[in-house]
Amino acid sequence: MTADTSTERLGCDTSDMLTIHALFRRAFTDVPVLVRGVADGDTARMLPVADHVREVAGALHHHHEGEDLLLWDTLEQRAPACALHVGLMRSQHAATAAQLERLGGLMDAWEEAAGATERDAVAALLDDVRDTLLTHLGQEETQILPTASTVMSQREWGLLHEHGMASIPKDRMLLQLGWILEVVPADERAGWLRTNLPAPARVLWRLVGRRRFATHRARVYG
Repeated sequence: MTADTSTERLGCDTSDMLTIHALFRRAFTDVPVLVRGVADGDTARMLPVADHVREVAGALHHHHEGEDLLLWDTLEQRAPACALHVGLMRSQHAATAAQLERLGGLMDAWEEAAGATERDAVAALLDDVRDTLLTHLGQEETQILPTASTVMSQREWGLLHEHGMASIPKDRMLLQLGWILEVVPADERAGWLRTNLPAPARVLWRLVGRRRFATHRARVYG
């Protein structure tokens, strides 16, 4: 069911989705490489990489869940010509969900054994997730975002952001911010922070977050 938009102005800025997509492109391009870089039996290196894989996989699941709940029905109802594209998005989400479900079992086996066979199975599946995802993100940007920007209100679009934020544990917020800033061009980061974070949060990032993220990133990337 969609909200009553009779008193709302339709039309919204969907550019924030491009940043989230850049984040997922970077993450899922890197994780197969990180997994393959773990030596057979190297539990100390396996653990931070495995934690990172689980975190980005969980983030992707929640991101897709938000679109499933808040985006597809609205687009089908308000832009019937977009229904074919929405159907494609739904099928790609289902394919990714099946891959992520398989990933959970493969990760369990790798974390238990830290062996090369289990590692390679995880990496091969992550290759598949990456390929499915890269196709999906590109098609969403060309076939979905332009329509959403004309038939949804800014409030409705903002619900996607709220859903995504609600899925991030409070103790991971600064780390998530660090990953996002990595995909924002360096000369745009100050402006991005001013636009997207209140002043207290920007101060917290400068005083605490930047250093905490650098330590975390070094642990993940070795």
